[in-house]
Amino acid sequence: MKFRGLLIRSTITAALGGLLFGFDTAVIAGCTHQVKLLFGLSESMLGFMVASALIGTILGSIFIGKPGDAYGRRICLKVTGVLFLISALGCAIAWDLPSLVFFRLIGGLGVGGASVLGPMYIAEISPAKLRGRLVGFFQFNVVVGILAAYLSNYLTDVLAVNGMAWRIKFGIEAVPATLFLVMLFTIPRSPRWLIKRGKIEEAESTLDAIGEENVKQEMQEIVDSLGHKHPTSREKLFQWKYRLPIFLAITIAAFNQLAGINALLYYLNDIFREAGFNTVSSNIQAVAIGLTNLIFTVIAMSLIDKIGRRKLLLTGSLGTAATLGGVTYVFMTGQNQHLLVWLLIAYIGFFAFSSGACIWVYISEVFPNKVRGRGQALGSFTHWGLCAVVSWTFPIVAKISSGYPFMFFTAMMILQFFVVLFIYPETRGVSLEELQGKLGISEDA
Repeated sequence: MKFRGLLIRSTITAALGGLLFGFDTAVIAGCTHQVKLLFGLSESMLGFMVASALIGTILGSIFIGKPGDAYGRRICLKVTGVLFLISALGCAIAWDLPSLVFFRLIGGLGVGGASVLGPMYIAEISPAKLRGRLVGFFQFNVVVGILAAYLSNYLTDVLAVNGMAWRIKFGIEAVPATLFLVMLFTIPRSPRWLIKRGKIEEAESTLDAIGEENVKQEMQEIVDSLGHKHPTSREKLFQWKYRLPIFLAITIAAFNQLAGINALLYYLNDIFREAGFNTVSSNIQAVAIGLTNLIFTVIAMSLIDKIGRRKLLLTGSLGTAATLGGVTYVFMTGQNQHLLVWLLIAYIGFFAFSSGACIWVYISEVFPNKVRGRGQALGSFTHWGLCAVVSWTFPIVAKISSGYPFMFFTAMMILQFFVVLFIYPETRGVSLEELQGKLGISEDA
């Protein structure tokens, strides 16, 4: 299977939404201390300010599925690009706390939309043999965005006037947002969406252009998967026959956040400051963790279509549980703080190698064509809803004891291991249409 230029460009473009997703997620870590001092925020208000973007993210992930199905993945991705751009410029010029919260909420709408549409679009243009790596490229870009945010925060603190640093950190996101918008005008619409809308010739032309080896057979499989009994009716997502895909999407999204990953990303500088590191040192540690995240995401991408999603998740569950247990020990005992950075680096490595690489791939695969948009939205809503809860409550709980949140995250990773072991099926190397049968979904169910 050879990569075609159009397939590569389409994947890179959709995955740029992941880069903006990652940057928007991580940039706040370098701003919390300055914003807290500037506006005199309590831990509860700080948590709300951080979680305000996640309110937008939840709304974006809930409501993007329907327009994504009605108007297409590509045009709705353009809307998310506009939202990213408005948010970046708005946060940079925010004149008070309410305006900052408002523009972060706007950015959250973009993140929520991109987290649904980006992986779904890539999955729908990808040949089965390449789907894991190509959808995984979205997560790769999320990680690149996180690393870029940490590196940008470090350089901004070194080079910028202190009072302006946090504004510059937010504003830099306007550059990739503009690039994302421009590139979206150069890619085709999803062939599976085109077939759903009856645009057969355009779908066939797109499948051929992206390098599908047997276009006619693939077209027929897609048509068959959409069903013939009621081709114009709207298929309901919450049906008994979809119980397994729904369970898989909700649980993989939930465990992704119950690992504590976004609490770490949002409050990384504060966590290191609590352990005794200064601001510059905290920024350097954050860059090291971001680089680790990138390296292990690349390793996972190279293996996801070879050894499968399930083995990555099982390995990561054990590794994250062990390292989070170590972090819990450091904070609960107040000893061996010098080990904290190494434990967190190991944690981020195990997370990137497993849940970080698999979540968007897995959710984009398990739902049939007829309900994929709403299924992807359900998984994304679960992810961002729990992200908001964890991010809002983390500084409140950590104030009681810094070890309590990590104790909870450890327990969740142990639970994840057994859920994956006994319930999760392997999805590698199977076409999206063939997966319906593997998951026990039939038109007569």
